[in-house]
Amino acid sequence: MKAVVLASGGLDSTVAAAVAKQDGCLVYLLTISYGQRHRVEVERARQVGLALGVAGHLILDLDLRPIGGSALTADQPVPKDRSAAERRQGIPSTYVPARNTIFLSLALAHAETLEASRIYLGVNVLDYSGYPDCRPEYLKAFEQVARLGTKAGVEGTVIEIRAPLLMMTKAEIIKLGLSLGVPLHLTSSCYDPAADGAACGRCDSCRIRREGFRAAGAVDPIAYADG
Repeated sequence: MKAVVLASGGLDSTVAAAVAKQDGCLVYLLTISYGQRHRVEVERARQVGLALGVAGHLILDLDLRPIGGSALTADQPVPKDRSAAERRQGIPSTYVPARNTIFLSLALAHAETLEASRIYLGVNVLDYSGYPDCRPEYLKAFEQVARLGTKAGVEGTVIEIRAPLLMMTKAEIIKLGLSLGVPLHLTSSCYDPAADGAACGRCDSCRIRREGFRAAGAVDPIAYADG
């Protein structure tokens, strides 16, 4: 069966793509270049696709900077050095308005065209639950949208939304990735990388990643600007 995987070039989406392959799917990656300040992830997604030997990889340009509203798409500072307790308070400024709804809609269109029956994405709620569009109830609601709003759905073809990492800790995701031979050294998780692509080590995403590798008892293979 065919599956579309939303691939950001980050750790979680890369592990999700490997899970899709393990599930026996013919994997087609979809990466969105949306004007994000951490644009290095698009190139990392390209490298991941080559390393995983996927059936296809579509990279779409969709500039969300005119909309703004996020530290990732507007001239706002990216939060740094926040504790786990601080990260759990409210929705962070790195939330991109309706991003997963936009991305899933594009993945749905791609899946319908490919006659794919699954969409995989690497969302996770346990380590970082600040984003409203990463919740299980949201994903279930989008599955219903897919049934009601597509030719495939009306004709009885179900396009399933799969989030295999949804209830896993970051350490569990890392261990799964290592067991599947995922090229974690190619992934980029940083929201505010240096010009050479090195991760800042201080944004929420970097801190969660580092904490996850420590908890997993594994060495993070990527470079950090702060050493």
